Amino acid sequence: MASSSLHSWSCRFLLMGLMAFTIIAKSILAVAPAGFQPSRWALAHATFYGDETASATMGGACGYGNLMVNGYGTDTVALSSTLFNNGYSCGSCYQIKCVGASACYRGSPYTTVTATNLCPPNWAQDSNAGGWCNPPRVHFDMSKPAFMKIAQWKAGIVPVMYRRVPCVRSGGLQFSFQGNGYWLLVYVMNVGGGGDIASMWVKGSKTGWISMSHNWGASYQAFATLKGQALSFRLVSYSTKQVLVANNVAPSNWNVGMTYKANVNFH
Repeated sequence: MASSSLHSWSCRFLLMGLMAFTIIAKSILAVAPAGFQPSRWALAHATFYGDETASATMGGACGYGNLMVNGYGTDTVALSSTLFNNGYSCGSCYQIKCVGASACYRGSPYTTVTATNLCPPNWAQDSNAGGWCNPPRVHFDMSKPAFMKIAQWKAGIVPVMYRRVPCVRSGGLQFSFQGNGYWLLVYVMNVGGGGDIASMWVKGSKTGWISMSHNWGASYQAFATLKGQALSFRLVSYSTKQVLVANNVAPSNWNVGMTYKANVNFH
């Protein structure tokens, strides 16, 4: 009888432990931000700019500078203002495939591109006849090398299907510094996951966290005296709201014109 009672209590204790573990696990999953998930396919149109060298895509409204040096290559795209979202879409990644046109390649292969530029409105032309990037149109102005992966370039403009996808990056976030000892302007590059940044803070080795304001494109600024301090950054993903802290990214002898690499990234 004693053995049976002990066995019953053991089972109850094990069951209670499993229930507690399940509750804790569910609560952790509920607060843990998920990685970026692909969106559904949607319709749009695509054109291209520049030539096969993609030299016209260098720089751009996002501020990524030399796209070859900074890891973006030629698979890039300029977004219409509807998608560009005042620069908050900089760094986002899209799969694009040509559909429903004779210029489309057989099988409708897709290519993956990163948003690095803005395709501005052209109010002098009708939205359906040259003003392709006029709001509220959703439009992709691709680099010519990227466009040539989905369609014959002589078509000029083709209907496409597109979707947002996670950005797969090698290594950690990169921070390119501009400004001076009293004004720090930081371009955030090589962003994985959603590829985009919603907000950002900087922390010197002698300060607390200082909120940075969105300047334009992929840049954030802080009006603070930070020279001579090692710098850390806290970032929030625009798409997933995931929070990431990159500690001691730049040493105390940091300089403008330099790019510093973190060992963390979004997924």
